Amino acid sequence: MAAGGYGRYRAVIFAAMFVGYTLYYFNRKTFSFVMPAVMAEVPLGKDELGLITSSQSAAYAISKFISGVLSDQMSARWLFSSGLLMVGLVNVVFSWSSTVTAFAGLWFLNGLAQGLGWPPCGKILRKWFEPSQFGTWWAVLSTSMNLAGGLGPIVAALVSLNYDWRMTLSFSGFICVVVSFVCLVLIKNEPSDVGLPNIEQGAKKGKKGSSSDNSTLTELLLSPYLWVLSTGYLVVFGVKTCCTDWGQLFLIQERGQSMLVGSSYMSALEIGGLVGSIAAGYLSDRAVARVGLSSYGNPRHTLLLSMMAGMCVSMFLFRVTVTGDSPKENHFWTVALQPLADLTGLKEHELWILTLGAVFGFSSYGPIALFGVIANESAPANLCGTSHAIVALMANVGGFLAGLPFSTIAKHYSWATAFWVAEITCTGSTVAFFLLRNIRTKMGRIPRKAD
Repeated sequence: MAAGGYGRYRAVIFAAMFVGYTLYYFNRKTFSFVMPAVMAEVPLGKDELGLITSSQSAAYAISKFISGVLSDQMSARWLFSSGLLMVGLVNVVFSWSSTVTAFAGLWFLNGLAQGLGWPPCGKILRKWFEPSQFGTWWAVLSTSMNLAGGLGPIVAALVSLNYDWRMTLSFSGFICVVVSFVCLVLIKNEPSDVGLPNIEQGAKKGKKGSSSDNSTLTELLLSPYLWVLSTGYLVVFGVKTCCTDWGQLFLIQERGQSMLVGSSYMSALEIGGLVGSIAAGYLSDRAVARVGLSSYGNPRHTLLLSMMAGMCVSMFLFRVTVTGDSPKENHFWTVALQPLADLTGLKEHELWILTLGAVFGFSSYGPIALFGVIANESAPANLCGTSHAIVALMANVGGFLAGLPFSTIAKHYSWATAFWVAEITCTGSTVAFFLLRNIRTKMGRIPRKAD
């Protein structure tokens, strides 16, 4: 009976968080989805576009850090629901605006509200799921971002056929407001809230007590691995944001592709990311189950490094092989994709662009899921929320750098040059992480017996 109770509540709570965070992410990216339509109505240069996206990223980084630290001291369901309500209201007001100042200010508020979404999800997952299931369900929940990112451009494009971009933002914001109240009712902070015993989050089998594993904040901050993770997450998240925010404009403005191809690339990237997130969580959990965790190295590193290498290769091919006259050129991939093109009715170069988007999404969203899981499991039990807040803050610094700084490079040089910089940065980070893969990964204090 108890198991059935856990299963039923887990299903309802997870579904509510999944739908809620899907809306969080969709309304985080609505400006990117409707950017071409906004630019057609309101004159916006690359600097203005960068300012708007960076204002959100800066606010999101600050808000997510604070939310991560405070999430253990506040009601997770109230934090999650109130953030979703704020996101919805900001999107509605944004649809009424027409100036760069208003756009940047409101998108800054959107970023503040966005930061209230993920930390409560992590807290609730730890409360409701066994430690051995944590990585997989973390990854599955993170696919809500891919679902929103994949369907978002298509939904926005379909709505724009009958309505303008303002109606798109108003409608999505209204849905957020409604769902926020539904989440408040359905989500429960922990099993004891519904009369079930709480799940033990103590030490693993073979280890006695968890109190000796507690560390101070200073000991956590002095752990080199925390900053290795943070730097890697900064680069991966920043490069991913470059492609999701600017990839569409790069294809349209510099590679002569249609808006449909640009939107399809974004959708393929997110769909690939959905598969990559689940694969990263499931396969790395199997590696951990097979080898176990130790104080040095981590069995998730092999998969993490492989996916980061995939990011570098797919970015290189995206920058070099996609050209304005792609339909006229007879590349090797044109011949390879011809049978599939005949089957689907798409052109070979369009299939190639979609393939590159899917591969990059698979290779980038997998590491994003893994960095969060590793930051939690490598930290002391009493500071795992703070550990994730720190690496997430660094990730969003990367997101900020993918805004105005990235668009400034594109303004003074080209989109191709900007993507080349991102490509080189990702390659350097991958090599550095490979060289440091076997350093001490147990953050904080290590008991002498364990060491």
